[in-house]
Amino acid sequence: MAESSRSGDCIFCRIAAGEVPATVVHEDEMVVAFRDVNPQAPPHVLLIPRRHMASLNIVSQGDEAILGHIVRVAVRVAESEGLADRGYRLVANCGPDAGQSVDHVHFHLLGGGGMGWPPG
Repeated sequence: MAESSRSGDCIFCRIAAGEVPATVVHEDEMVVAFRDVNPQAPPHVLLIPRRHMASLNIVSQGDEAILGHIVRVAVRVAESEGLADRGYRLVANCGPDAGQSVDHVHFHLLGGGGMGWPPG
């Protein structure tokens, strides 16, 4: 695994550790899902691995289980938010040109209305 379990200055690591308050909608030993403080859709949930991984570019074959688990959790959250039948978007930004503003792998679960394509 390419990164340590925690980066002290990473806001998402601090949320996962319970040091920074967040509205958590799901947590388990591998993943934390919480509401975005600046929502772009109703709802907008962020899903993060507890272990610090700065970017999708550093993901290794050993990380497949956690990434697959994040997708499964996203489906469960979408169901609990009433989005599963209507539709939702699961987005991961990688790098500054794609809009990644926190250097910790995270997925945005967005839904609650019609979404256009392309997304930006």
